[in-house]
Amino acid sequence: MSIESVDSARIVDLPPAGRVEYRPCAAPGCPSREVFERLRDDLDWRQLPVRTFGRAIAQPRLTDFRGEAGIRYRYSGLTLEARPWTAHLLRLREVVEQHTGQRFNSVLCNLYRDGRDYMGWHADDEPELGREPVIASLSFGARRRFTLKPRSGEAERLEFELASGSLLVMSGDVQRFWLHQLPRALRVRDARINLTFRYIAN
Repeated sequence: MSIESVDSARIVDLPPAGRVEYRPCAAPGCPSREVFERLRDDLDWRQLPVRTFGRAIAQPRLTDFRGEAGIRYRYSGLTLEARPWTAHLLRLREVVEQHTGQRFNSVLCNLYRDGRDYMGWHADDEPELGREPVIASLSFGARRRFTLKPRSGEAERLEFELASGSLLVMSGDVQRFWLHQLPRALRVRDARINLTFRYIAN
């Protein structure tokens, strides 16, 4: 198995035509402890059920979905209606849009309470995201490992150590040809918040 680990600013081209960009200190006030605490306290965190292999299970993390009026996001048998942006999220969206040159109309917020919470292998390939979506992810709080692997089953892996205040952007055809995950990290005691900005066409 080939594993490449990244913990500094880097742009990685993924075949056939994808790109992942990592900036370790992109958020205001990096490493952004105050931002983490405000997001933790201000958002309406819920543990929602998703369908996996035909049965409903509680997601191993807490979520909140925000965006423009009328935006819906569907995944794993779940339909989320966007609640209004907070002023703080709008400021963070502006930062991300300045970094990426992209427009985003929604954000899926994830709270990983400690290293037992995780996100399994998946791709953000829902139809409403478009054929080649740009997914921009801001991280706050505990450092966690983020891994990508090709859908083809090859043993290649690409790992990023996501620091507090970091920005990771996936673009091109990454979602069609690669999977990603945030695995369990049982030694991690602290919480992490991840904001994944996206453009949804409903």
